[in-house]
Amino acid sequence: MSEHETGEAVARAFFDAWNAGDADAIAALFVDDADFVNVVGFWWRTAKQIRKAHDYGFRHIFGGAQVEITELKVRALTADLEIVHTVSTLDGQTAPDGGTAGRRIAVISMVTQRLGDGFKIISCQNTDRVEGADTHIAGEAGLRPVSYQ
Repeated sequence: MSEHETGEAVARAFFDAWNAGDADAIAALFVDDADFVNVVGFWWRTAKQIRKAHDYGFRHIFGGAQVEITELKVRALTADLEIVHTVSTLDGQTAPDGGTAGRRIAVISMVTQRLGDGFKIISCQNTDRVEGADTHIAGEAGLRPVSYQ
């Protein structure tokens, strides 16, 4: 059951739980068979997998990090189905060398659905925004952002 009356409310609850480093609270926002695609293309297919991945991230990568929504748009498809798009900043990520990484900007898209007494997330995709880039290009060192302009 969910107490979130709108898609926007459940999306904001996701960011609140993320800032609290609470993988259990994040998982509770999703339906059991939810989908989540992260910034590098990992596709988690259940709330249990989403919880496990976020728990790992909070313990090893994002322990002191914080996200802040800078833009939010809701598109109601029906009275019970809403798409929520957000732009957010992420500060405080732990770098592999133990230092603090720079700011990231993400576009996160969520498909939310009213089920019972509130909205839950049924699908979520997180994409890093790379300013000045048009796409990625693959090379010997892997993917890198590029501009064709």
